Amino acid sequence: MTAPSAGHADVSLAFRQAVAETASRDREMAAFYRENGFAPIWTGTDAAAQARRQALVQAISGASDHGLPVGDYDLDGLLDKARAVRSERDLGLVEVGFSKLFLRYARDVQTGMVTPSKIDPLIVREIPHRDHAELLAGVAGNDPSAFMRSLPPRTHEYLRLMRAKLDMEKSVAAGGWGPVVPVGKLEPGAQGRNVVLLRNRLIAMGYMERSLSDRYDSTMTDAIRAFQADHGLAEDGVAGPGTLGEINVSMADRLRSIMVAMERERWMNKERGDRHVLVNLTDFHAKIIDHGITTFETRSVIGKNIPDRRTPEFSDEMEYLVINPTWNVPRSIAVKEYLPMFKKNPNAASHLNLINARGQVVNRAAVNFSALNARNFPFDIKQPPSSRNALGLVKFMFPNKYNIYLHDTPSKSLFDREVRDFSHGCIRLQQPFDFAYALLALQEDDPEAFFQSRLRTGRETRVTLETPVPVHLIYRTAVTEATGKVTYRRDIYGRDARIWEAMQAAGVALRGVQG
Repeated sequence: MTAPSAGHADVSLAFRQAVAETASRDREMAAFYRENGFAPIWTGTDAAAQARRQALVQAISGASDHGLPVGDYDLDGLLDKARAVRSERDLGLVEVGFSKLFLRYARDVQTGMVTPSKIDPLIVREIPHRDHAELLAGVAGNDPSAFMRSLPPRTHEYLRLMRAKLDMEKSVAAGGWGPVVPVGKLEPGAQGRNVVLLRNRLIAMGYMERSLSDRYDSTMTDAIRAFQADHGLAEDGVAGPGTLGEINVSMADRLRSIMVAMERERWMNKERGDRHVLVNLTDFHAKIIDHGITTFETRSVIGKNIPDRRTPEFSDEMEYLVINPTWNVPRSIAVKEYLPMFKKNPNAASHLNLINARGQVVNRAAVNFSALNARNFPFDIKQPPSSRNALGLVKFMFPNKYNIYLHDTPSKSLFDREVRDFSHGCIRLQQPFDFAYALLALQEDDPEAFFQSRLRTGRETRVTLETPVPVHLIYRTAVTEATGKVTYRRDIYGRDARIWEAMQAAGVALRGVQG
């Protein structure tokens, strides 16, 4: 490969024109080359250009370690073009080719290869895409290899997922976890062939030590409980249909979950806040994270798995909480659920008030509900503060256009369920008071006394958080622990399956899996 000198004045006109024309469709790339005097950063003969090329080749060669479509980058085709250069114009085209390849790889490994909102409109992520000129300036710096290594997320979660992916690929190639267990029910005391199949699969998964026993004994019971804990199942030690269904999930499917989780982690490749609230929808839990450590955790209920109730994924900032809240019934619920009830019985749902445009409570007996529909329904519906309020006694607000927030609930029994998708979309908390105390602890000497004094008034009270707390509603079917162990959850809304389809369409494949 020959090239003009790196000095701005020595760049040939043909090279400049080729770079300018080819880079013109990317405004940021074009700006970089203009400001750089169209000097080459990839195609020079100097040691720095050679180091950049080597760094890019090495990075793309390892792209599949990140679950990226290495075969779709066509590095070999670009290198062939570089070897076939016959003119300064050819060289300019190759120069921009290297930059385009680098920028595509940088985007994929840094902020993800697929667009979340194109997969599901309820995956609402503000992807932290980097400026192309900034990326090119970074790789044109003194240490291109170090810059390449800085591109992927540096979170502990991403690094553990990547290690788990590499380990699991080796295991998949070696045959996975062995034969599945016939679906049915196995419980302590059972013995026979199916118990042996269950034993062997638990051993392969690392939940049991090697054994020749064909009996469902206490060791197997403990192993099943551990498996259930790692998969969000009721920890009863019985291998019922639900537990066996999860035990029989293939290693290849678990590997797909890990790779989707890595892509999701790339979408969130930015600071999340030293203190933040994390709600993993698939896990049905809400957490407060302080400097990477979970300091509070409670069970949650999420939106029901039907099209107009599923909880969206997004990030925002919690600004305040409301003690003794009024429930302002969303209009969609008012006209879809309550109006039909009022048409049948005007006195139905008597705990709710109809409010007119002047803010007055309306006497239902004076309303002709049969003449109203979703378009002309003129009232707001509100539920005053009380222990029976649908929001319970406290709600936590991070104002957003989806009208999603965290709140208490009078329906406490739902938290005992294994799968907890029952709401209209908001997040219900099992321990909302303790959650409030934890949030207020940074600004109140006695957060519990402060909260309870406002609660006892029975009046709606807004309490502003002196420091807003980032809130991240995420959806992960594969999550790591500090030890590196991966735990799994069911794809309740089917979102990860659609993400995997999009990743496959982008050229991603499982290593070690045939077909």
